[in-house]
Amino acid sequence: MKEEIPVLKGKTKKELEEICVSLGLEKYRAAQIYTGIYKSRYTHLDQFTTLSKEVREKLKLHTSFPEIELGRDLASKEDGTRKFTFYVGENKEIEAVWIPSGDGGRKTICISSQIGCTLNCKFCATGLLEYKGNLHTWQILDQVLQVERLVGDKATNIVFMGMGEPMHNYFSVMKAAHILRDQEGFGLGALRITISTAGVTTGINRFIENKEPFNFAISLNHPNPNSRSSVMDVNDKHPLEKLIESAKRFTKELDRAITFEYVMIPDVNMGRDNAERLAKISRSVNKCKINVIPLNTDFTGWRRPTDEEVKDFVMHLKAKTTAPILNRRSPGRDINGACGMLALKGIRSETR
Repeated sequence: MKEEIPVLKGKTKKELEEICVSLGLEKYRAAQIYTGIYKSRYTHLDQFTTLSKEVREKLKLHTSFPEIELGRDLASKEDGTRKFTFYVGENKEIEAVWIPSGDGGRKTICISSQIGCTLNCKFCATGLLEYKGNLHTWQILDQVLQVERLVGDKATNIVFMGMGEPMHNYFSVMKAAHILRDQEGFGLGALRITISTAGVTTGINRFIENKEPFNFAISLNHPNPNSRSSVMDVNDKHPLEKLIESAKRFTKELDRAITFEYVMIPDVNMGRDNAERLAKISRSVNKCKINVIPLNTDFTGWRRPTDEEVKDFVMHLKAKTTAPILNRRSPGRDINGACGMLALKGIRSETR
């Protein structure tokens, strides 16, 4: 069986050293390749001028340096958000979103970890797509490289909150996160990278056991153990009680706060009793913050809450917890780029 040509992008420095040695190159070449890919953001091997032409030609012959292919670039007319669709294979598309803050200080890229999703959260358009596989580490990182190049700026923050369940592609996601964190790689601090999950407790426990340094978020979305499955099917396999146990373990063993994401859906999870249940969970976990997000999708027949309903829910929540509560805006709604909207159909804006 013919051995596959190794992809340089997505490799750690150690893996690049192994490739160099296998090609008869000096081991130190790996550091030059590593910084060229991630720090210098080179797009083709001829740019690696620290390498001799002979070395570059050998790499061209025996390795590959691919890119995911841009499909669509949509720009919000409201808030500067841009959504990019990339091709990662035949009939395989993913999306990433550039989200600048209003003051220009925070520049976040929301990236995908799977083609489609292994889960079916009722409010999330991605769950309607056919799952077509996990992304390789290089495809995850290339979203960052491509988006930065397309917008002409560098991200200050990365969130693994795009298409897919990161805990179901754990090793590729964590490998990408460590390269993003590495000062010889992308150079982002660990706390500028957020990994999320819909509630896969096995992944959370692995994260804790590995003492991963990154921010962590759980999409909670219903505080009632008897009702959460009606919103998120992950609850059938990873019930809320076990999820909260993992969250408690996270804050105790890692001594860091955890974030609960909560999509607000009128007549589903916004009653006063739900506010009290959510507050109780936050008190039990101790170190946490809560991000509340108005529902952005309408394909289920559910509706987006009014500003008054959001205000009322947050007021009742604040009365019962000291956890910080952030009412997250919905950047990119007009281009289907907001939370729960990453999918490949129903795009309402013109391509840039």
